[in-house]
Amino acid sequence: MRTVYSPAHAAHRPPREFLDGALIPSFESPERAELIRAAVAGLGPITAPNDHGMAPIEAIHDRGYLSYLRDAHAAWVAAGRSPEGVYPDTFLHRHALRRPSPPRAVGAQSGHYTSDLSAVITAGTWEAAYAAAQCALTAALGVAAGEGASFALCRPPGHHAYADLCGGYCYLNNAAIAAQALRRAGAHRVAVLDIDFHHGNGTQHLFYAREDVLFVSLHADPDRQYPYFAGFADETGAGTGLGFTLNLPLPAGCDDAGYLAALDTGCARVARARPDFVLVSLGVDTFGGDPLGDFALSGGVYARIGAHLAELGAPTVFIMEGGYAIAEIGDNVASVLRGFETRRAQNTNKEQSQACHRQI
Repeated sequence: MRTVYSPAHAAHRPPREFLDGALIPSFESPERAELIRAAVAGLGPITAPNDHGMAPIEAIHDRGYLSYLRDAHAAWVAAGRSPEGVYPDTFLHRHALRRPSPPRAVGAQSGHYTSDLSAVITAGTWEAAYAAAQCALTAALGVAAGEGASFALCRPPGHHAYADLCGGYCYLNNAAIAAQALRRAGAHRVAVLDIDFHHGNGTQHLFYAREDVLFVSLHADPDRQYPYFAGFADETGAGTGLGFTLNLPLPAGCDDAGYLAALDTGCARVARARPDFVLVSLGVDTFGGDPLGDFALSGGVYARIGAHLAELGAPTVFIMEGGYAIAEIGDNVASVLRGFETRRAQNTNKEQSQACHRQI
């Protein structure tokens, strides 16, 4: 399986984040991507992304928001604020009077376009986020051109990003950008299967009223975990998209058996949709030792997860999301991909053998 990777991710180096009332070193570090890259090196070629430009990104994201992301850090520093990063201190809340246009003040813009304190914007954030989107696009369009599967090693991740809002370490929604690009390339239907520990609230919102992109998510119950305000089981879509969102919130301590059972439910819904392509928002913060999760998955289950995904039999794009257990992140990601490839090869051999017997 090909991996699409860009070293530009390292330009995004948020030094600190606010978590549980404390300012701590950021869990979303460049080291994550480098450990994953090293772990998947034996699975196939690692290639640089093609530059598909801004059009596929603008097909998902608001242009004013994109301008903000590009210019936010420079404007922040020019206003006399800390060059360490853009940390909002005021947020747009549900009681605020909505103005017809975005605010002009630097402090107001940061609260207008940001949902929480984990999406710090540094001098290199735009460069890294743009490159991550190009990785997702290159992987997806490669699969559309005939590759059976591909892995986009995206950093920063993307599934918490809305059309005009960053949050949860996410700035551009890589999976959504790839899904829309596949639709424009001729796919009748695309399925996004999100297996990150946290609900992909941005991805859900972007496709909530659409039937051409199915969204299925296994995640921690939002009554207990971030993003708190989305990901409940009764959120099933709207308008023509009603029934094309499936949320499977899971309890604390969810183990291998419980997770695989939920994955079977999610995969069954994907199979019923008969998508032309499956995009897997791949997070391994489901691991029992992850500092930001509370599941109890073992390292050994990730190959089985990959095998379950291969049973869908669809062209598949893996898009990297979360995972913060540094010592295990590379092995866990590689295990998913290896498990997928092994089962896919087994199924191909079985089909070829059956075809030969039919000819005989």
